[in-house]
Amino acid sequence: MRTRAAKPIVRLILGAALVAVLAVSTGCGGQSEADNDSAAGSAEPEDEKKREEQAVAVETALASRHSVSASYSGTAPLEAPIEAQVVSKTSGVLLRLLTEEGQFVKAGQVLARIDPERPRLELQRNQAMLRKLEAEFNRAEELFERKLLAAESHERLRYDLDTQRAAFEMAKLELSYTDIVAPFDGVVAQRMVKEGNLIQINQAMFRVVDTSRLEAVLNVPERELATLKAGQQVMLRVDAAPGVVFDGSIDRVSPVVDAASGTFRVVTAFSDPTGALKPGMFGRVEVVYDERQQALTVPREALIEGEGLPAVFLVRDSRAVRTTIELGHLSGELAEVRGGLAEGDRVVTTGKVTLRDGALLQVLGLPESKIEPEAIAQGKPATGTAG
Repeated sequence: MRTRAAKPIVRLILGAALVAVLAVSTGCGGQSEADNDSAAGSAEPEDEKKREEQAVAVETALASRHSVSASYSGTAPLEAPIEAQVVSKTSGVLLRLLTEEGQFVKAGQVLARIDPERPRLELQRNQAMLRKLEAEFNRAEELFERKLLAAESHERLRYDLDTQRAAFEMAKLELSYTDIVAPFDGVVAQRMVKEGNLIQINQAMFRVVDTSRLEAVLNVPERELATLKAGQQVMLRVDAAPGVVFDGSIDRVSPVVDAASGTFRVVTAFSDPTGALKPGMFGRVEVVYDERQQALTVPREALIEGEGLPAVFLVRDSRAVRTTIELGHLSGELAEVRGGLAEGDRVVTTGKVTLRDGALLQVLGLPESKIEPEAIAQGKPATGTAG
């Protein structure tokens, strides 16, 4: 009896468990369908987001061919290689000034005169002594030939005569020193004395400068040692002559690099027959050491700043494509491209700071006639085919 009564209870328990399992299964199935509906609903906003992607407004330029040059630029003051201070070689009162600052003088031209009276009197005294000794020596010469004068006395008179001749020449030289003369052709840059001044020996009186040839000394980084050579052409610009370019050349290049600064000296020379260049002017020197005709170029502003290889943003199908290029010379506002681009490629110049590879572009400044028909049909921003 016990066994039969237990069977209905077991069946009741199993039925309840089955109902519970079915309920759980049904609940899980409902949750899965809800999740699917939610996923389907979220896909639609993502597609809309893609369709509503904001285009970045940029300006572009075409890769084209121009002549470029490689150069080194530096600044340096102009110096006169031939310059001297004219000093007095004698003492005395300055009687007369014969030139002034800014005047051109020739070599040997008298610039000033010092009182010559004392040197002139000394010259006359030595001249009188010389005549006396010459007369005595001539008489002694006759006596010596007739063997009426000892050889020792004859030699003593010859020695006195030679000594007096030297004193006479020295007196003439001292008298000539009273005329202050220009050592070479040039311009009187400075007058340091006035009439009536007592001039001492070795006192500086004038500064004369030869301005026909000027030099500018550049301290160039050692990386340019292999590119700068003597004889290369140089261009000079100064603020005193705006718009004027003075031609020159590299006169000499130091073979030694200064270990403290890592630079070497390059001396450039300029000839200016017009007289526009003056010593002390601050000049901007440019040395052109290589030129390329019809080189493929892009504006320098198109280059992407930062680490890594040189690159630009190329416009392809209204998208920005970061493209690595082989960079050549940088010449003014142009950059030479030796690889990575073709003539006619359009690159981004303005607006590249916020760009990312693959970004959608809106190119500004292109005429409507240049807009690609495919872009209009697809509703894309125009890229253009020519600048």
